[in-house]
Amino acid sequence: MANITIYTTPTCHYCHAAKEFFADNNIEYTEADVSADPEKRAEMVEITGQMGVPVIRIDDDVVVGFDESKVKELLGM
Repeated sequence: MANITIYTTPTCHYCHAAKEFFADNNIEYTEADVSADPEKRAEMVEITGQMGVPVIRIDDDVVVGFDESKVKELLGM
């Protein structure tokens, strides 16, 4: 199974959509709330060079925003 981290904020609609997608498909992930965790926020900026959320990291691949088709492709769905 892939190692998945979703960098989110509590008020982000697309973050909620991404989390719903993973829950609906019984896919485990780790959530990092970048509004409350400065270390995870710095990690996200280092990975992407920007502050937009969600950022979905699937193993070594990164998807900025919730691009369901790209996520499915990376997960082999």
